[in-house]
Amino acid sequence: MACVGIVGGLGVGATVDYYERITTQCKARGVVPDLVFVHADVDKGQGFVRAGQLDALADYLLGFIERLARAGATAAALPAVTPHICIDRIVARSPLPMIDIVATIGADLRTRALRRVALFGTTFTMAGSLWGQLARHAADVEIVKPQPDEIAFVGQAYQRLLDTQKGNEADTAGLRRIAADLQRRDGVETILLAGTDLAVIFDEANAGFPAIDVARLHIDAIVERLAED
Repeated sequence: MACVGIVGGLGVGATVDYYERITTQCKARGVVPDLVFVHADVDKGQGFVRAGQLDALADYLLGFIERLARAGATAAALPAVTPHICIDRIVARSPLPMIDIVATIGADLRTRALRRVALFGTTFTMAGSLWGQLARHAADVEIVKPQPDEIAFVGQAYQRLLDTQKGNEADTAGLRRIAADLQRRDGVETILLAGTDLAVIFDEANAGFPAIDVARLHIDAIVERLAED
């Protein structure tokens, strides 16, 4: 059986959500998951992102992945979207195969034959280099960026989720309003919930707009790896 290493802490709420959903899915499949966790500092990671220091971010995360390898992990995953902006750098040097959330999203978009999507997540996810990485995995999909004021609102709402691990009605209503505007104004077919901490406030079933929970896609891929003989 595979042993999956998880670099936690990059969003504490997301890490807890991943753990709960992985173990629930594994139990339903009769699998006892072999997991190893380490804890990274979300503030340090975000500092590298804000400064555009992607090499430093990759070095920081690789240190944890190397520890996971020494602990017996046979694959690794980052349960957060924003750190994947340096996933190419990590994959090139990682001692373990990575269960890459971006590749997982791309595969799902191709299967669904979607053509126009938008992302909700951190400001860096919505405006940063992750867009180009996703395009490489789903070349036929047009990724529509929200307006600058919409990116600012979503980013601030997401930061509040990171800081408090709680939602509020104003943020939830605002996100739903922006999603409706993206559908009506820009012809967006679905919103990628591309911030794993968004699970604190809603998911695909109760978002109130067409949505794909990228954490669910990633968790499904992790469970498949854990279930390997």
